[in-house]
Amino acid sequence: MTEAQREKLVAELAELEGPKRTAVVHAIKTAREFGDLSENFEYHAAKNEQGMLEARIRTLRSRLAHSVVVQSEGGGAVAVGSHVVIEDAHGERMEVEISSVGGSGAVSPDSPLGSALLGKAVGDTVEVEAPRGAWTATVVSVEPA
Repeated sequence: MTEAQREKLVAELAELEGPKRTAVVHAIKTAREFGDLSENFEYHAAKNEQGMLEARIRTLRSRLAHSVVVQSEGGGAVAVGSHVVIEDAHGERMEVEISSVGGSGAVSPDSPLGSALLGKAVGDTVEVEAPRGAWTATVVSVEPA
């Protein structure tokens, strides 16, 4: 991942471990005051939210602990963190970011498209061996991370 992607995960983790965790603990405390826990919807909803929050915290900690920060190489070649615009044979354009972090428009460097794009430059044609069949695209632009 790039340094910017790492910083984004660190900020999300800090938010979850601080204010979000405090809010969930407060919600559980408030719900307990309503009485019988067996039929207390607010309590069960707060406990469920706490479980999802703690799972996300574990995921982020693991990603950060096992991550490798890469430096942008420049030179116009597609690398991890690059924003790439490609055009398929039908003239349709797609904008992707090569990222192991995920998110909207992100493509893993290990995916068929990501691995086909790595190392390519503007004007190069790539053949993507996808599960639904092979297709080709041309690299229109590459912006480093």
